[in-house]
Amino acid sequence: MENVKKKAVILLSGGLDSATTLAIATAQGFDGYALSFRYGQRHIVELECAAQIAKTQGVIEHRIVSIDLGAFGGSALTDLNIDVPHTPGATGEIPITYVPARNTIFLSYALAWAEVLGSADIFIGVNALDYSGYPDCRPEFIEAYEKMANLATKASVTGDHKLTIHMPLISLTKAQIIQKGLALGVDYSTTSSCYDPAPDGAACGTCDSCRLRLKGFKEAGTKDPRNYER
Repeated sequence: MENVKKKAVILLSGGLDSATTLAIATAQGFDGYALSFRYGQRHIVELECAAQIAKTQGVIEHRIVSIDLGAFGGSALTDLNIDVPHTPGATGEIPITYVPARNTIFLSYALAWAEVLGSADIFIGVNALDYSGYPDCRPEFIEAYEKMANLATKASVTGDHKLTIHMPLISLTKAQIIQKGLALGVDYSTTSSCYDPAPDGAACGTCDSCRLRLKGFKEAGTKDPRNYER
C-alpha cells in the first residue's frame, strides 16, 4: 500500500522563522498547506515573500486570507499613526509592535482549515528565546490553545484524532534557527522580517525585528542575504 503523507497547516508570514518552520515540517514528512494573512500590516512585502517561499518549498496549497486587524489598531504594525520604534525599548516591556490577539486569530483560521483538510497538525514558528517579548509567542499560550482546540473540534470529540500544534523553534536561539534553516536549504534572501521596510521592500535594519535578525546571522557566522536600506 502506498504511504500517504500527513497534511499539516503551516502559518507562513514570509519571515525567517516561518520559512524555517515550513522547511522543518516538510523534512518531517508532512504535506504542507501554507496559510498567510493580509491583516492590515504596514510590512505588506512579507506576503510577496510568503508566496515565493511557498512556491520554492513546494507546498501543496498556499492561501492568503484577508482580515482587518487595522480596524482595531493598537499596534505600530497596523496603525500608521503609530511609529515603528527604531531604538531598543525598555527591557521586559511588551513593545508597541505587538498586535493584539494576532496569534490567537491566526491559529483559529489554521484550526478551521485543518479541520476541513482532516489534518491533525498545525505548525507555528513562535520562539521564546530571541524574540520581541510578545505574550502570544510563549509555549504556555500555545499549549493552552491546543488544549482548547481539542475541546472544540469535531475530530477530537468523535475520537478521530487529536490536534497537535508544533512549535519547532520554541527553544532555539535566532542563530540556531538560521543554522537549521540553512541545513534544510532555506533561501533567506526570499524572506522579510522588517517591520518598517522601504517602498522597494528593503529592510530598515534598525527596527526590533531587523536587529534580532542581524544579530542571529552574526552569531551564526554568516551574512544576511536580505537587502537593507541602512
